[in-house]
Amino acid sequence: MQTTVIVNPKSGKLSGAHSWAAIEPRLREAIGPFDAALTQATGGATALAREALRRGAERVVAVGGDGTLSEVVNGFFDGRAAINPATVFSFLMCGTGNDFQKTLGRPASLDESLNALRQPREKLIDVGRLTYVGHDGLPREQHFLNIASCGMGGAVDRCVNAIPLRGLWGGKASFLAATLIALLVFRNKRVRLVIDDQPPRETRVRVAVVANGRFAGGGMMFAPHAELDDGLFDIVLLENVSRIQAVRHMPKIYAGRHLELDQVVHLRGRRVEATSDEEVLLDIDGEAPGRLPATFEIVPQALRIQY
Repeated sequence: MQTTVIVNPKSGKLSGAHSWAAIEPRLREAIGPFDAALTQATGGATALAREALRRGAERVVAVGGDGTLSEVVNGFFDGRAAINPATVFSFLMCGTGNDFQKTLGRPASLDESLNALRQPREKLIDVGRLTYVGHDGLPREQHFLNIASCGMGGAVDRCVNAIPLRGLWGGKASFLAATLIALLVFRNKRVRLVIDDQPPRETRVRVAVVANGRFAGGGMMFAPHAELDDGLFDIVLLENVSRIQAVRHMPKIYAGRHLELDQVVHLRGRRVEATSDEEVLLDIDGEAPGRLPATFEIVPQALRIQY
């Protein structure tokens, strides 16, 4: 199988004994020969993946965190069209949160992940498509693999990226610290949501999650019922939640038991339009590239993965 491996050398855990130089021979032993390309800047993984598909790559493997995986998946598409639907996407997660693999039940350790790639499972999954406004005020469109949200998630992303040596903290500790910091400054935002053909929903949210996968934020199970291949988003709204309530209920979010709370609404749909009169940041697979207004659309059975 003609394989290209795209590596983000700045991912949270790609250092020391787990540097790319140490991982590369082990990955070759696990999946066979491949061409490797290292990213140089944010967004570079998308261009590298698109180039690999146009050269005829049969498999593209992302090495990095959730953001790297998302960038690589965006390279599978030229605008809204898949470049080659037969090309397989695979991954070795070495980032801070590593949330995408949790939904698939992929082992967390490097040794177990490499072992899984020797005889991988394969399936077709959905991806999300998101149109939104970039920080420069211009319209943007991209795909997302795991979870996108509006509200506090974008503030948390900024805090995580500002943590020094966050790879040494571990994903859960990094995101927990960033969440607690963001809680001090973030206030609930009023948003207007239209889900499929349902009447508009006006609400004030701490976060509105549009989920393809189940986990985000270093292990928070925001969408415990989400499935990657059911053709639907799980939409989870934390409405009118105070700072104190958010801290008190955080263990329930990690355990996926927050849906039982009165302030949490769980919905499902294929398309979500979100607008606001306030500035509301977006979180897209662990990155914060823009703000509302935004439209989230499910693209069913759009990506063939090995895991």
